[in-house]
Amino acid sequence: MLKKGFISFICLQIALLLVVQGAFAAEKQPASVDLTPNAQSAVLMDADTGTVISEKNKDTKLPPASITKIMTMLLIMEAVDQGKIKMDEKVRTSEYAASMGGSQIFLEPGEEMSVQEMIKGIAMASGNDASVAMAEKIAGSEENFVQMMNERAQQLGMKNTHFSNCNGLPVANHYTTANDIAIMSRELLKHEGITKFTGVYQDYLRKDSPKPFWLVNTNKLVRFYSGADGLKTGYTSEAKFCLSATAKRDNFRVIAVVLGEPNTKTRNAEVTKLFDYAFAQYSNYPLFKSGDSLGNFTVNKGEVSSVPLVAKQNYSILMKKGEATQNIRHELQIDPNLKAPIALGQPIGKIVVYNGDTVMAEYPLESPIAVNKASWWKLFKRTTANLFRTDV
Repeated sequence: MLKKGFISFICLQIALLLVVQGAFAAEKQPASVDLTPNAQSAVLMDADTGTVISEKNKDTKLPPASITKIMTMLLIMEAVDQGKIKMDEKVRTSEYAASMGGSQIFLEPGEEMSVQEMIKGIAMASGNDASVAMAEKIAGSEENFVQMMNERAQQLGMKNTHFSNCNGLPVANHYTTANDIAIMSRELLKHEGITKFTGVYQDYLRKDSPKPFWLVNTNKLVRFYSGADGLKTGYTSEAKFCLSATAKRDNFRVIAVVLGEPNTKTRNAEVTKLFDYAFAQYSNYPLFKSGDSLGNFTVNKGEVSSVPLVAKQNYSILMKKGEATQNIRHELQIDPNLKAPIALGQPIGKIVVYNGDTVMAEYPLESPIAVNKASWWKLFKRTTANLFRTDV
């Protein structure tokens, strides 16, 4: 039988070993510091990859106030890109749109402004009236537009969001999360022209009138933080002070979302901390810039046999500063069996990024156009031409 003293000695050694191991583990994995102690929830996201760098209660459902207008602006920009409306097209203000309270650009019933001016009023002055006027322009009514907002949210994977209006004024069953806000902010930023509105500190509406309307951006970070150029503030007594902000330095863009802050000073200070952390600790390794050629892909029996592929967004890898990059490489993997008809947006392959032999990321690729099936006569002529082609 072991003596009591020896057993005590063994227990002491085990205890010391556990303490040393615990200290070593703590040294390798330092406790994360809460950069947003006053926010109810927060997210820091890399805009290119969608990687969440830091978060706090990111999936907690909360009222977003005027941050709602990010989805409103997204649908406006998509309507412009699709040719449904034009930037210089006039938008008439209904009595209902003009009746909106809260933040507004004081539209009168029957007053007309261009789409571009309306976006400016939404982005800079958080115009509730301008938001409703644009909703009615695009969808015929605010109710129809809100349905579009919720459908788009589902398409983007915003699983914890439901909109009940287009401007964020207090209303029942209107909520989202910091993570979902970051997702829709990232989607809006794919429309590069939006920062021409969200990133301006001051401007005017009704410039040609006797009393032009002075706009000052509600997001003061666009003036006071280097690289900040958006996106949208929000406040109601229920939601408190909210902000989805973005900043870009070199090729690295980040999105910071805070909800439920006690005041504007704290809100801006905590977003600044998130930005500072991201730019101090991380960088991105660029692969392709938006608009870069990715080559071509072949479509069997299509009206066109080869389709040029262009990067529709920036593609990069998020890296901790100091990480080695010499073994990073990427491959364009296109489905070799693509056959007409091909639908617009149909998956056609992916970009695969490796660090050595380890897959770091995969980015899906979609067809930029619809490719119909070629007629038998066109296929016959194409085959005949190939038979008699000589390569010099």
